[in-house]
Amino acid sequence: MEYDFTSLMDRRGKDALALDGLGCQAGAPLAPREGFDAIPMWVADMNFPLLPTIQEAVIRRMREPHLGYFLPSEDYYSSIIRWHEARNGAEGLTRECIGYENGVLGGVLSALNVLCSKGERVLVHSPTYIGFTKALSNNGYRMVHSPLEKDEAGVWRMNYAHMEKMIVEHKIHAAILCSPHNPCGRVWERWELERAMELFEKHNVYVVSDEIWSDIILSGHRHIPTQSVSPAARRRTVALYAPSKTFNLAGLVGAYHIIYDPWLRERMEREASLSHYNEMNVLSMHALIGAYRPEGHVWADELCRTITENVDFACGCIEERFKGVEVSQPQGTYMLFADCTGWCEEHNKTIDQVEQAAWDVGVAVQDGRMFHGPCHLRLNLALPMSRVQEAFDRLERYVFRK
Repeated sequence: MEYDFTSLMDRRGKDALALDGLGCQAGAPLAPREGFDAIPMWVADMNFPLLPTIQEAVIRRMREPHLGYFLPSEDYYSSIIRWHEARNGAEGLTRECIGYENGVLGGVLSALNVLCSKGERVLVHSPTYIGFTKALSNNGYRMVHSPLEKDEAGVWRMNYAHMEKMIVEHKIHAAILCSPHNPCGRVWERWELERAMELFEKHNVYVVSDEIWSDIILSGHRHIPTQSVSPAARRRTVALYAPSKTFNLAGLVGAYHIIYDPWLRERMEREASLSHYNEMNVLSMHALIGAYRPEGHVWADELCRTITENVDFACGCIEERFKGVEVSQPQGTYMLFADCTGWCEEHNKTIDQVEQAAWDVGVAVQDGRMFHGPCHLRLNLALPMSRVQEAFDRLERYVFRK
């Protein structure tokens, strides 16, 4: 490979939540016991060195002796347009369709504030990304869950009949679609999105499509932008993106929306401006430009191959070594959502005991109950293969023992 996905980075003491937050951050795993180092598998960021063109772009801008008010450059917008044309086949994407967001969750809330009144119900799928749960609950919206269901091949699917039942019963006019899905890792097929959007159009439901994971697609799969599946989808969808997951830029802050419909776009931009906090950081702008270069396409492709290998290894280990633990193989993202129900029942253990045993030996997994997985673990696999192997060796020796 052209880029480095094997070096072990020491992020301790360098502001990394995934490591420095252990044992002291609310909701974080406890620090490991003496004799074990921490393998960070709970926070959804990566343990790979940055794409060099990102650092170069930020350093180049910092050589300029001024950091005052600024305007987003044409290069910012053209970089986004070229990226989506090349990776997602976007057609007709113009500067006017793109709007800055401090984060995807802020964009979700701005969209819901346009589409709903506080106290209204919003359709989401479960398992559910914890960010949706917190953001909606904290801002006065009520979630209505439509559970994803596994088919005979173990693939997570939408239950369209249940979705329609919830929409009608609760008079829902806004839905959140996570594409690819976090934490299940589903990459929706075109027909699935078409059917969902037909249902939403039938009942006048607008869609907020979180596509922050859209660049991290595993081998054999392809991301289909929600807005691309029909004219109605293009008209009634707010799509949210960011380079933060693809290129590990969460610490710089910065996302963006794509909205094709002028009516919806104008109201979204007005809503996002009301707080006066939704303003771009000049360094995050240059980081995006540095990421969305030709080198970024190569880096992202190599990242996807690396994550695919890690996922194949992890799922193989679970199937071969951890009897009673079930996982649906992710098709996108670098997260794994493991159901420990069978193992816990067979061994008379609770998910709390499983988590604690993992944390004790430095495997810093995340509690899946935050994502509405009753006996689940969520594991980040965006680490060098050697660390993934070490984590699963520890899980076999100390946690899921026969």
